[in-house]
Amino acid sequence: MPNKSEAIYSPWLILATVMVGTLLIGLDRTVVNLGVPKMMSEFGITVTTAGWIATAYIISNAVFVPVFGKLGDMLGDRFIYLWSFVAFVIISLIAGLSWSIGSLIFFRAIQGLVGAAIYPTAMSLITKTFRDKQARAQALGIWAGSFAASAVIGPLIGGPLIDNFSWRMLFYINFPIGIIGILMVLAFLPKDRSLATKEKFDYAGSIILAIALSSLVLVLDKGQEWGWSSLKSFIAYLATFISGVTFYFLEKRMKNPLIDLKFFQNAIFVSALSATFVSFGGFMGAMFLIPIFVQTFLGYGATETGYLFLPLALTMMIISPLGAQISKYVAPRWSVSGGMLISTIGFFIISQRLDPLMKGSDLIFPLFLFAVGMGLGMAPLTNAVASSVLPREVGIASGILNLTRNISGAIGIAVFGTLLTRNIEKNIIGISANTTINSSSPIFQNIVPGLVVLKAEVASYSHVFFVASFVMLVGAITALTLRESSKDYSDEAEKNKDSVFSEI
Repeated sequence: MPNKSEAIYSPWLILATVMVGTLLIGLDRTVVNLGVPKMMSEFGITVTTAGWIATAYIISNAVFVPVFGKLGDMLGDRFIYLWSFVAFVIISLIAGLSWSIGSLIFFRAIQGLVGAAIYPTAMSLITKTFRDKQARAQALGIWAGSFAASAVIGPLIGGPLIDNFSWRMLFYINFPIGIIGILMVLAFLPKDRSLATKEKFDYAGSIILAIALSSLVLVLDKGQEWGWSSLKSFIAYLATFISGVTFYFLEKRMKNPLIDLKFFQNAIFVSALSATFVSFGGFMGAMFLIPIFVQTFLGYGATETGYLFLPLALTMMIISPLGAQISKYVAPRWSVSGGMLISTIGFFIISQRLDPLMKGSDLIFPLFLFAVGMGLGMAPLTNAVASSVLPREVGIASGILNLTRNISGAIGIAVFGTLLTRNIEKNIIGISANTTINSSSPIFQNIVPGLVVLKAEVASYSHVFFVASFVMLVGAITALTLRESSKDYSDEAEKNKDSVFSEI
């Protein structure tokens, strides 16, 4: 008969608790973007200025993910997770009271900062709770479904909140969800065991890494607007390079570095990061462009576009846990590679189907294939990272994983956006040179240039999605290098009680 401790600290209640935090962060990212047009109208700002609402969040989030991953390993995951939850709820309420665009951008940056703690500590909590490899893979698969759930819920509640109330409600909605999450943490997460560590936090490394990451993310986000060869971009490149090199040599000399470089001597860890980097570049780059195509050429509104993605999100919610189950019987490299190959097919079909006369429903099947592929691959890939390091190192390892996803996604969006723009210009010139108007009618003279531009734009989108399918194929090949850890680190966890909970 289970004792009281076991009954209270059920592993599945712990999983449910961290899923609430993940859902909150994902929901916040999804719905705030829906409210940008209303924010632009209220504050009287341009698209360029409005872009900083997202950029401020992205930069601060990317910078602090590895920092909080390390702090979770040092101070305890529950402690960091709880206080980041509390801080996120408070900042959300304040952001809803923003009196100017400057204040809103500032509060979004703070949101990104405190929200950065949720992902690495959540993954670490799951890994330390589910020590059996197969149970851990299943838990991580279910957890991954919470990301997709936020994509489903976001459009469903975001649109009505904006239409019937105000964009400020997009921030206030975090309060009830946050309160539920905080109460669940207090009730269901066991207290961290006293770590009694003498390890000092690497402040110098954190500051230098922050400079490197903020410079990199900034130029990736604003490079196309500034010009990739402009002075602003060059300064960002230089800052990234100098601070990155400085960080590398500093960490090599540090006794307790922010990021232990020995991680990158771990073949399993490196191969998992490599597959993640390649696949997320293709994933984020392509998914950034699909809503633009649908709204520009098919005439869909923002809410309709959100509903178009519901089947994709629902599929990922269902398939992610299934991917974890499959990993019980199939080696990670095969399930991850197979999943990415299915996603490759989905993007390839999109590249062949794009047409201004198509219907949004024509995208459902290829998006379904993409969702199936990502769902099958995500949990085994995440589990490979978690299984390749010691339990006390999972926080920083998951921070590095999430940082890899963020940087890869930013690169994918920047590269695909630039590729699209340049292809449109190239195609307009090429199609115009091969187009002859055999009529003197003013009607034809006026219509043809528009048709040339339309054809050039659609052809460019098709080309970019073909490139995305190729990138995903490279990711599938890269995933074949993945190997399963031969060591069971659950024994290590038992020997190092300071790295796990006091009671489970």
